[in-house]
Amino acid sequence: MNSVSLALTMLRAGTAIVMIIHGVARAWLGIVDDFGIVLNNWGFPAGLALAWTITIVEIAGGTLLAAGLFVRPLCAWFAWQLLMGIYLIHGRVGWFTVGAGRNGMEFSVLLILCLIVIAMTRDAALAVRRR
Repeated sequence: MNSVSLALTMLRAGTAIVMIIHGVARAWLGIVDDFGIVLNNWGFPAGLALAWTITIVEIAGGTLLAAGLFVRPLCAWFAWQLLMGIYLIHGRVGWFTVGAGRNGMEFSVLLILCLIVIAMTRDAALAVRRR
């Protein structure tokens, strides 16, 4: 494996781990139902089912992404999810996550950029690996 392929694998696995931990934390802390209530209050239909779907996809989908499976669809799902998080929560409080602000969108933007790079370079990484 050359350095480019290794770097892309590390980026994919690291990004996937962030998504997995997000879902595991929500499930472990027992706040998936609370998330569902919030989604209902924001007008989403079937908020509880949506909250569980998001959580399960973060855990199972993140695991598949780390393994290099279903890369593009998962990158699209996670990017959309993060964009919705920016729209509903993080964008309203500004840019910074910590320091000059609190709970802002900078980390979500970085994750979205990582997901775009992963999705765009998937074929290039496979071609390098096959050589």
